[in-house]
Order: sequence, then structure tokens, then C-alpha cells
Amino acid sequence: MTSDSRIGPPKFGSERETLRAFLDYHRATLAMKCEGLTDGELRQQSMPPSTLSLLGLVRHMAEVERAWFRRVFEDDDVPLVWSDEIDFQAAYDASASTRKEAFTAWEAEVANSRRIERETESLDQAGYQPRWGEEVSLRMVMLHVLLEYGRHNGHADFLREGVDGTVGA
Repeated sequence: MTSDSRIGPPKFGSERETLRAFLDYHRATLAMKCEGLTDGELRQQSMPPSTLSLLGLVRHMAEVERAWFRRVFEDDDVPLVWSDEIDFQAAYDASASTRKEAFTAWEAEVANSRRIERETESLDQAGYQPRWGEEVSLRMVMLHVLLEYGRHNGHADFLREGVDGTVGA
């Protein structure tokens, strides 16, 4: 990691501004954890039996963004990026993936999520979560995705340290 260009969340702001800023901060954290690594290093797995890799996390977060924003608020039938059968585990298999493939998909889904969030009138706006068969609010979606990033960025910390010894935010 060469630099930390992340923008921290505001100390004061509306609920929506704060949620948006924390999401963007965690998105930038994942990208930063992958900065400066080769495709091979990004595919490097943690330890057996786990097959988790940084590239697998990027792919998984593309699926998370799609599943929680696009599928909930626009098209609940849109397939996942790497699985037509709604298999979230498929994204973790980055054995044949490249930085370009994974980051292109992830960045496109993040852009869609940001657009959907901005176009949605209220945090109370309901969308349909097809996996649960029920409606959820934008607030719940933003919090859920934020928690996903927080959990997986913790994994990314350990994965990056295992690749080249780099530690820190």
C-alpha cells in the first residue's frame, strides 16, 4: 500500500451522509488493501483449508453490492456476476481471475449502488429482498453492506499481511 487517500466519515452530518461516507470509506479500504499487488499476489490464498484471497473478496463484494442494491431496488431477477444460480460462494473462487476482471465488475456495481442510493428518496424507502422474500429499507441495506465491508476488510488485513507483510489501515 503506497498511500492512504481515503476520506474519513464526517464528525457531524445527517444519518444518510454518515452512512454514505462510511460505506465509501470501507470501499476505499478494500481497494487500498489490494493496491500495488500483482494478479498472482491478489489470488494468494490464506491457509488451508480456506481458499480466501484478496481477489476473492473483491469479487464477493461485487456480488454483495449487486445483491443488496440492484436486486433489492431495481431488478430482483438480475443474476449475480459470477453465478446464475445465486451461489455467493462462486465469487470467492478467484483462481482464474485477474485484477482487471474483478475490479471492473466491483467498480461497476459500486457505481450502480451509489446511483441507486442517491436516487432513492428516503432511508425508509422499501425494496424487495428476494432471498428473504420480504421488503427491507434502504437504511437496512446500507447498514448490512457496511457490516459486510467491515467484516471482510478485517479478512483483507490478514490476507495482505500474509502476501507481503504490509500491516495497518
